[in-house]
Amino acid sequence: MGTIGGIKNIGILAHVDAGKTTLTEQMLYACGAIRRAGSVDEGTAQTDWLAIERERGISVRAAQVSLAWRGCTVNLLDTPGHLDFAGEVERSLSALDGAVLVLSAVEGVQSHTENLWRAMQACKLPRILFINKLDRTGSRAEALLQELPQLLGGWFLPLNAVFAEGGRDCAAGADPALSERLAETAAEFDDAIAERWLEGETIPEEELRLAVAELVHQGLVTPVVFGSARQSVGVETLLDAVTEYLPSADTSGTELSALVFKIEHDKGMGKLAHVRMYGGTLSSRDTVQLKNDADAPEEEERPAAKIAQIRKFNGQRYVDAGRVSAGDIAALCGLSEARVGDYIGASRPGRAYALANPFFRVKAQPADPAQLTALVTALRELSDEEPLINCRWEKTEREIDINITGQIQLEVIAALLKERYGLEAVFSPPTVIYRETPLRTAEGFEAYTMPKPCWAVVRFLFEPLPRGSGVVYDGGHVPHDRLFYKYQEHIRTCFRTCLAQGVRGWEVTDFKCTLIDGGHHTIHTHPLDFFVATPMAFLNGLQNAGTRLLEPFLRVRISAPEDALGKVIGDITGMRGEFDTPVVTGDTFHLECCLPVATSMQYPIRLASLTGGRATFFSRFDGYRDCPEGQGQDAPYRGVNPLDRSKWILYKRGAYTE
Repeated sequence: MGTIGGIKNIGILAHVDAGKTTLTEQMLYACGAIRRAGSVDEGTAQTDWLAIERERGISVRAAQVSLAWRGCTVNLLDTPGHLDFAGEVERSLSALDGAVLVLSAVEGVQSHTENLWRAMQACKLPRILFINKLDRTGSRAEALLQELPQLLGGWFLPLNAVFAEGGRDCAAGADPALSERLAETAAEFDDAIAERWLEGETIPEEELRLAVAELVHQGLVTPVVFGSARQSVGVETLLDAVTEYLPSADTSGTELSALVFKIEHDKGMGKLAHVRMYGGTLSSRDTVQLKNDADAPEEEERPAAKIAQIRKFNGQRYVDAGRVSAGDIAALCGLSEARVGDYIGASRPGRAYALANPFFRVKAQPADPAQLTALVTALRELSDEEPLINCRWEKTEREIDINITGQIQLEVIAALLKERYGLEAVFSPPTVIYRETPLRTAEGFEAYTMPKPCWAVVRFLFEPLPRGSGVVYDGGHVPHDRLFYKYQEHIRTCFRTCLAQGVRGWEVTDFKCTLIDGGHHTIHTHPLDFFVATPMAFLNGLQNAGTRLLEPFLRVRISAPEDALGKVIGDITGMRGEFDTPVVTGDTFHLECCLPVATSMQYPIRLASLTGGRATFFSRFDGYRDCPEGQGQDAPYRGVNPLDRSKWILYKRGAYTE
């Protein structure tokens, strides 16, 4: 067998209802971590302990459990499967060494499955597929295995065999052809093994397993395990595969390095900062310095904080561990200023991938106006735990804005406010989150030279880029004697913070900014002057260029009875959508299309009504596109607007408060 041992930090990922929480329970039971496997339906699962999770039977937060198998400690992160809570998955990816992706043998590869697969590929995260629910009527595990290379791409290696499908007596057991499959897989990627294999040499299975494990680590091969979590079929095979084929954490690092990937709140201890340790050791009462790449140089360094307690979690239960070392996961208590994405050490460790996209913004008000301050505090706390909520309190308007990914998330936020804080909130109808982009090439300029002492001159060139290009910043062309390089770096840093709001109130994207000129004064310039001048130059450039709104689009796959095709195409056209040529098989059509989020929010409900519930609707984010004039809406500028030059300067110099 391959090298076994050490610590493995593994995520359990899936499209909603594929059975990953049930699988987690059965893995815990199989290794003796719990006496009885919990049930999602009964609300007894170890990792679904929030009241809202037990009531709805879905996971809304990533939860950690630990188990031991064949001398290996496995930290499992059971992540939500619903797209509305993809932010939890996104943050968990940064803490993982590998993942188990769960597929239903009935539904197969679904829309969020594809999202998760792309995320794991982008993060170069080794993975195993568990094809679940062999006991369900309609199971088509073997056919699904043949479709995987086309649907997801890559090389898939089944580790066990299916003996029966689609019935309660399903079974998956040892595959007599496994040695041959291992040799074939290793030979596909290793010329030396291929030559020996073709010459008829019997290659030791231990050597083949080690070779395949290395291919899995490189993301070239994905092992596949068939089973039924509900009946505990294939669970031990999966545990063997996790310990043998997925990589162990590197525990050799001695330099202190840790990443905060999750924030929770505890009534007694306050903020809990869940960290993945990449190097060194932390102990209770250690003093640490938190850093974040999003922090601007103009901000004061956060004060060092003392760790009050170190907790190791198993679902809702925990133990006071006292210390945590390289490769492990724990929660640090006492770090009241901790944020998701903070790190301890010289640089940010871990993976980063944007999986979640909040499409909507809503306004929140308390049912009781006297609880406005309490609601702001509660939503800010929830925003600590889910940064994508991005709670904003507008003092002048006395309004609270939050971002959401969908209606389910909004319902969960309302339930958490009531359960945890005893607050009733009223939410406005959701509005779409737009972006904006420059229309034409233009310059942005600011000469901040009064009132003394100050001196900062900034000149930008803005050039539009194709959709999906993002933002390109080009600096370093101004001579050092004209603008010190350290000031040019301040401009670069401040420019990134300016992107959050353009002249129409939305995030700015798809353009190139070049710093073409600037100036400082050897006597009057203060380093912070460029944090005053840059936002003014930025918005001046956008004013000169003019901006257009961009709106989010979904890539949608629809399957429905053929007799509904005409109505569906009519709906797509009415929603300003675009569609490919339909494919008809039997009496069912399959159609791919792109729909604006703004016009298709309720379309899954309408489609179900139109087809008597016989349609399937899979969607994924498909980027931003130009919004027709008159279709979108501007947003008010949040905070002091740099275009109000006098007020902005007073504000930055501390002489004016919102």
